[in-house]
Amino acid sequence: MITTNSLRGRVALMVGHCAGMVDLVALPVWVGTLISVYRFDPQQAGLLATLFLAGAVLASLVLAPFFQVLPGRVVATAGFAAAAVGFAVASSTTQFSLLALLHAASGVAAGAALSVTHGTIARSHNPHRMFALVGMALGVFAIVFLGGTPVLVAQQGGAVLFQVFAGVMAVGALAAALAFPQPDTSTESGSSRGPSAPLPVAVWWGMLGIAALGLVQSMTFSFLERVGSDRGYGLQAVTGVLIALGVVNLFPAALAAVLEKRWAARSVLLAGPALQALLVVVIMNSPVFAPYAAAAAVFAAVMIFTHTFAFGVLARLDPSGRALAATPAMLMFGAAIGPILGGTLVKAWGYGSLGVAALLIDGLAMYAFARIHRSPAHAKPLPGVA
Repeated sequence: MITTNSLRGRVALMVGHCAGMVDLVALPVWVGTLISVYRFDPQQAGLLATLFLAGAVLASLVLAPFFQVLPGRVVATAGFAAAAVGFAVASSTTQFSLLALLHAASGVAAGAALSVTHGTIARSHNPHRMFALVGMALGVFAIVFLGGTPVLVAQQGGAVLFQVFAGVMAVGALAAALAFPQPDTSTESGSSRGPSAPLPVAVWWGMLGIAALGLVQSMTFSFLERVGSDRGYGLQAVTGVLIALGVVNLFPAALAAVLEKRWAARSVLLAGPALQALLVVVIMNSPVFAPYAAAAAVFAAVMIFTHTFAFGVLARLDPSGRALAATPAMLMFGAAIGPILGGTLVKAWGYGSLGVAALLIDGLAMYAFARIHRSPAHAKPLPGVA
């Protein structure tokens, strides 16, 4: 049996996290390509990305409550394989309606695979450390993706973007088929709570906070490349910023692992959204390249660092793994709204409006994270939520 502590199991979870979280890396290139190559307007481009993310949310919401009885390897393999097929077909068309359908279907498939991946990470011996490990893998993946894909798109056209996505999903399917691990079955992971026991109120507040972070992340990240290009910084400079972002992303997860016992999770969860909002204001309002580049390079790192701490907190509050099997829903509920919301705001009021929106949404995230530590760990669930 392959366990989460084995090398093969860890590699499979790392690859699955990278494939399932491709949007966290790819959104600037994704939306930018749909606008610059496919000639969709910002709202249409944002909608396509939103459909992928909404599909992932739907799959995660449906599957997460049943995580403890799902065959993880089968779901992960089938999900990533189906997403690979969807993106491969997407590379052969420029028709908006068909691309919309394929984005939604690929999102459902990838979301199902990512849901069991994150649930398995939550049932590992040390979820905080394991999530940090897969976060480091995502940083390496970001360097490769952001360093190579924009150049390939510029040279070979927009179809290559979806071919790259298809390849990433195919690798995820292969890794899952060969080495997807079984969740740990320790006393702590098993928990005295049965599968149908309600989640603590604090968990729901944490999920809301993560969703708000994901909304700001995707809303801003979708137009990170476009705002730089529209200000005339040039392809080379903007691509350099994206590569720098990928390099910086190597460090926040590792740093979160080192600081797990040294920094209070409460402080991190309150500071993270505040810093995220500040960076959005700088990125979207800076009239010159240097502040834009500096803020953009560390932007995703703030999300990765903060989410690693949030993942560890929620894993302790719900050892069953059900809540964190819904991680794709938490992240992508906000992320699904982000591209279409960002596109609508940019189309109506320009890039500066994203900074105002970030301040409001991250304020909500700070409030939600503050509520985690005020709610009793075993309080009754929120009304209407099982």
